[in-house]
Amino acid sequence: MEGIVHVRVDDRLIHGQVATRWSTGLRVNRIMVIDDIIAASDHEKAVLRMAAPSGVNTSILPFEKAAANIKAGNYQGQRVLLVVKSPEILVRLQEEGLELPQVNIGNLSNRFGTVQIKKSVSLSADEEKAIQTLLNSGVKVTAQMVPDDLETSIEVFLNKAKR
Repeated sequence: MEGIVHVRVDDRLIHGQVATRWSTGLRVNRIMVIDDIIAASDHEKAVLRMAAPSGVNTSILPFEKAAANIKAGNYQGQRVLLVVKSPEILVRLQEEGLELPQVNIGNLSNRFGTVQIKKSVSLSADEEKAIQTLLNSGVKVTAQMVPDDLETSIEVFLNKAKR
């Protein structure tokens, strides 16, 4: 996945922390969001673009287009922060033959049917299964809200939650 410098799961997508802390810390020139529903809505795309920092391009794409662009090497030479709402999307990228060296689970809000494993991370059974799939395939999966936080394996939080 040439050009992609960080992969983050954050159900808020582009917001204050992503726009300021992550974008600046990673020195990105593009934030890519993969989301079929948002990509189909001009209003939703406009809202996310307003949240992006000045000088940082945005790509808000449906899954198929994003996967095709990544495979085609369209982000080579760039510094891209990839943000998705759920780890299932990342499993789908793997199924498309794309390698994910590392994934950061940043924020998954507490919702009906989820279990809180960390202050900012609540997982559904499907999300936990997707994370386990990533781990089993050798992907390093961390839980880190902001760049200054200690980079901790998601397994630490999953194991604590199971006790």
